[in-house]
Amino acid sequence: MFSPTEFSNGAEPGQRTPFRPPAVPLVTHDPYFSVWQMSDTLTEDWSRHWTGTIQAMCGIARIDGKAYRFAGAGPDCIPTMHQVSLQVWPTRTEIVFEAAGVRLNVCFASPLLPWDIHLLSRPATYVTFTASSCDGRPHSVSVYFDVTAEWAVNHPQQKVEWSKHHRDDLHVLRIGSVDQPALEKSGDNLRIDWGHLYLAYGADIANDGAICGADVSRGGFISTGMLMEPLDLRMPRAACDEHPVMACTFELVVVEGPISRHLILAYDDEVSIEYFNRKLKPYWRRNGLEAFDMLSEAWSDYNELSARCREFDEKVVHDLAAEGGEKYAVIAALAYRQCLAAHKIVADEEGEPMMFSKENFSNGCLGTVDVTYPGAPFFLYFNVDLLRAQVTPVLAYAASSRWRHQFAPHDLGTYPLANGQVYGGGEESETNQMPVEECGNMLLLVAAICMREGNVAYAKQYWPLLEQWAKYLLDKGLDPDNQLCTDDFAGHMAHNANLSLKAILAIGAFAALCEMAGKRAKARGYRKRAERMAADWMLIAADADHYRLAFDKKGSWSQKYNLVWDRILDLRLFPDDLARKEIAHYLGRQNVFGLPLDSRHSYTKTDWIVWTAALASDSDARQALIAPIYEFAHRSPSRVPLTDWYCTKTAQQIEFQARSVVGGTYILMLEEMRLGAGQAVKKSRAVLA
Repeated sequence: MFSPTEFSNGAEPGQRTPFRPPAVPLVTHDPYFSVWQMSDTLTEDWSRHWTGTIQAMCGIARIDGKAYRFAGAGPDCIPTMHQVSLQVWPTRTEIVFEAAGVRLNVCFASPLLPWDIHLLSRPATYVTFTASSCDGRPHSVSVYFDVTAEWAVNHPQQKVEWSKHHRDDLHVLRIGSVDQPALEKSGDNLRIDWGHLYLAYGADIANDGAICGADVSRGGFISTGMLMEPLDLRMPRAACDEHPVMACTFELVVVEGPISRHLILAYDDEVSIEYFNRKLKPYWRRNGLEAFDMLSEAWSDYNELSARCREFDEKVVHDLAAEGGEKYAVIAALAYRQCLAAHKIVADEEGEPMMFSKENFSNGCLGTVDVTYPGAPFFLYFNVDLLRAQVTPVLAYAASSRWRHQFAPHDLGTYPLANGQVYGGGEESETNQMPVEECGNMLLLVAAICMREGNVAYAKQYWPLLEQWAKYLLDKGLDPDNQLCTDDFAGHMAHNANLSLKAILAIGAFAALCEMAGKRAKARGYRKRAERMAADWMLIAADADHYRLAFDKKGSWSQKYNLVWDRILDLRLFPDDLARKEIAHYLGRQNVFGLPLDSRHSYTKTDWIVWTAALASDSDARQALIAPIYEFAHRSPSRVPLTDWYCTKTAQQIEFQARSVVGGTYILMLEEMRLGAGQAVKKSRAVLA
């Protein structure tokens, strides 16, 4: 089986070339606890929060008494280990180093197994160090690892305090801000500054653990192999004042065969989201668990979860490659943790899960409907309960007296405060709203959930609301007025053909819901209207060998990515020839790094290209559309977590990074998910579990 960081380069048959991710996921759980490596090697730069702010870790190995650095940009007084390989699997990142006859494998595993919501919400990453001899000789090896107080503050001038604990078989180091301003601010370019960061290690296998200044801690290990904790631990102090670190060391004695040690990095925010003035706890805390309970639970689960993650990763990558090719598998594997870590899972007042996305570097909104929409294939494939947990808070808001518009809302607020829509005209005005976009999104999402579950019970809870939106689309959807769509960065546009497609398909999806609910007269009525609108669309959008960007713009074109739901939901409103004609046109419009979004600009969206590729009926055309995304990710000068908005000529990021919408790359895995065929996906999920 191939590694998800290698691909056949085509220059020489059978030869493989390493894939260079634009950024490497290390510790990935939610929008605040998300740390990446944004350079070629782990020693070239400090690790960083997805926003680019330094949240440093440092790793040093002493081999036969000599120190080598394997993580972090310093200290630079010692040589670095050679980074031999990098593998980014869905739940794990494995990096292999070599120096002085020793091979060191460092594995960052965030066990985000999608069918287990408790586990998915548990903010604990395992870091495992495995040393072995690569020259056939025995070696004495010890490993040092630390993380800085920067992980627990929004800016390094904030003061922190720390403590050391012992519980059962665990030593626990803890650090957090002094002020603890929980949920006191909202916005985009922010890091968490409440709750506490934890480093936990086994009492029986670690040499030592300490909290002190970075230079003292690292220097002591380099010179003596020991941690030197000073007598004067000034506390509290700013996170940038001699950079307090939580550090531990492991003695691996004499290495011949592989010897492993591990630790846990965890973050307990204690309270995560404010939902209409109610402060909600993380889902893992719903039954009264506290931080030390969570750490003990995670420590006990290590062996089982390590095996399950490895099995899961290998199966997912195998299935991805079988469906879309090796380059597709590489991109989707890289997208896996990013998609999940752009969400936070909390418990509502009844203990049920609620899942909120954050618009990372696209305005900071949370629970944005047109962000949930492109990321939905990931959750439909792996666990529809997670998609329901995202859609339900929006439906509840739209059904409340707070939301007075006839169309669906755009968002729930600005992360982490879900106190009502902030985008465009908010709750008060129709200015800069996305009425057709969000009505279409919500109807398609609810229909997909019901079809995935095989019953209409979920839709029945919100039936008047859904029918209201369907009627809105009957009136406004075929030829949309001048308004925004999900690609709002492109500005307002009237007569948007792709937006019209969404409206027509959403009406067809509502007709299917009516049929599932036994409302056959309504089903026939909505179905006939959808069919008539589809026939009209074919006439007014036609332009020689393709279909237009806007009905009134002759010679224009655009990706008709919304059409994919006609196949996935088995609506059959449009002829197969439409997709064939569009795909043939797209293949002649590609640039080096991908298919532009439309005829206006050279930029594109990663998620929409894969949706467009899913329209192709043959694998060669699909891979031809997807391969440039791989080249973009491999060669982009923008060293950030996978962006979904970039230039197809330069591979340069335009904006956006670390967003959940990359979950849309999993749309290829839903090709066979049609009415009555959801069991095939359910069976796949059972195999994974």
